[in-house]
Amino acid sequence: MAGSSFGTLFKLSTFGESHGPAIGGVIDGVPANVELCIEEIQNQLDRRKPGQSAIVTQRKESDVVQILSGVFEGKTTGTSIGFVIVNEDQKSKDYSHIQNSYRPSHADYTYDKKYGIRDYRGGGRSSARETASRVVAGAIAKQILAKIGVDIVAYVDQVGHIRLADKIDYNEIDNNPVRCPDAAIAKEMEAFIKSVKKEGDTIGGSVKCEINHLPPGLGEPVFDKLHAELGKAMLSINAVKGFEYGSGFDAIEMRGSDHNDLFNQDGSTKTNNSGGIQGGISNGMPVTMRIAFKPVATIIPEQDSIDKDSEVVKIVGKGRHDPCVVPRAVPIVEAMAAITILDFYLRNKAVTL
Repeated sequence: MAGSSFGTLFKLSTFGESHGPAIGGVIDGVPANVELCIEEIQNQLDRRKPGQSAIVTQRKESDVVQILSGVFEGKTTGTSIGFVIVNEDQKSKDYSHIQNSYRPSHADYTYDKKYGIRDYRGGGRSSARETASRVVAGAIAKQILAKIGVDIVAYVDQVGHIRLADKIDYNEIDNNPVRCPDAAIAKEMEAFIKSVKKEGDTIGGSVKCEINHLPPGLGEPVFDKLHAELGKAMLSINAVKGFEYGSGFDAIEMRGSDHNDLFNQDGSTKTNNSGGIQGGISNGMPVTMRIAFKPVATIIPEQDSIDKDSEVVKIVGKGRHDPCVVPRAVPIVEAMAAITILDFYLRNKAVTL
């Protein structure tokens, strides 16, 4: 299947379906002799896995990763890292009612039209279950980046109409099920998600991501600009509808005299409307991004749709689904950011001697 790989030097290829025996991947380009903490990889998977709170899907998956190759005695060997995550809680019968019908705003119709065959069990390859493999690669990338001082943090900054203000406590992110860095706002978001879930509906939200202590010079103009690749990385995540970096769409209403980031003598800037990227290359300031996620397409209330014969049918959502994806999307966003940044870091090594 084309389109299942991401990256140039640090490259991830994933495989597997939502209700198949397992999902997994192969990671190429990992430098040799890097000490890896498998427990930290598992910790990131635990942040993404289903069933962790009342506001996410109740599918029960332990998501234990098994490293098959590329790691020996706790260190990378420089060869391909292969891994699998077994699917333990498939309930394919939950989807038998849609085997010949298309769920509105889902990937059912487009996959069927493209391939002429469709795995209707949980969406098959189009399921967000695939993103667990990205988290494995991202957790490895984050450990390597940490050795050069780069750290990446993401958090939920909006759910529906409820938006985070200026109060941010990074220590609070994993202390609540929403992963919002403000305890009071997190409670509002959690209550709102529960109310939407009770109605059988879903709600959207957004995740903000910050990449700190990134050295200047990363990015490959003109087509592989840093922000372009970060945008591709984020837009490849299921349910993402929008991406902005730095001032983003707010720049529309600004004048150049307000938007320009004036320099300090050390090369840093007094403001960061550029979001840490200028000319497609990192400038040493924090890279800031915001990623918008749509409401999950599967809802409980009855909807009109069509079947494979173009006949009008009624669709009722069944199975186990997130009422809001952003709490579990936080580690996925961090993972895709880490994969992208490490790839550019390794590519930059070939630019100058």
